[in-house]
Amino acid sequence: MSEDRVLYHRDGAVVTLTLNRPDELNAFSDGPMVDGFLAALDRVKADAGVRCVILTGAGRAFSAGGNVKHMRDKTDMFAGTTSDIERAYADGIHRVPPAFWNLEIPVIAAVNGPAYGAALDLVCMCDIRLATPAAKFGAPFVKLGISPGDGAAWFLSRIIGPSAAAEMILTGEPADAEKAKAWGLISRIVPQENLLTEAHAIACRIAANAPRAVQLSKRLLRKAPHQTLEDHLAMCAAYQALLHGTADHAEAVAAHLDKRKPEFDGN
Repeated sequence: MSEDRVLYHRDGAVVTLTLNRPDELNAFSDGPMVDGFLAALDRVKADAGVRCVILTGAGRAFSAGGNVKHMRDKTDMFAGTTSDIERAYADGIHRVPPAFWNLEIPVIAAVNGPAYGAALDLVCMCDIRLATPAAKFGAPFVKLGISPGDGAAWFLSRIIGPSAAAEMILTGEPADAEKAKAWGLISRIVPQENLLTEAHAIACRIAANAPRAVQLSKRLLRKAPHQTLEDHLAMCAAYQALLHGTADHAEAVAAHLDKRKPEFDGN
């Protein structure tokens, strides 16, 4: 069942999504995994009480990415003619990047082990990325005789820059946690036993803020790399004007002046 592929756990305003096929290193290419992930995103979007999401993997890997055995056997999304495979990408895993990238709720990646191929793309789509010392990040497409299939070239070049992205993609060699941190792919290296605790602590700090302000702040971060400064400032002005009229803004200002904790309701 697709719902078994992605575990959904809500703790207060924070949801943890866990890729849950540890026997296959949480491979992320078959239909049930993709469908389960998209269903989990729909569930997040439908719940107004969710203010932050954590994404991690079950077992010793975050995710191995595409299922190489399926590639060998020409099954699942790798079956059929050239046209069949192109259509399988469009109708399958390519539904994930737009849905996940455009999710307006902040997402924290808690990378507990290897994240390769399509899984690296998932990591890149998150807003904040933490990893254990055992984490490795790879775009091994060329080593399998294929090119990046799910957005790696687009995401990596924007996050770590064109030179580092080219090194990862054209050599196909993985980066360990230290190199990933130096390149800016992750912000922190966290001991394995503390990973989810640290991710949850950050998520709670995000969730404590005014939800609409967080949502629009994430939108600004997403739009900024594609805008001129003038266009970006115009968007900033529009969002500021909108937020200055909200009840949460009034509550935040009052709480600040009263030296108390604010209580936000998303209005």
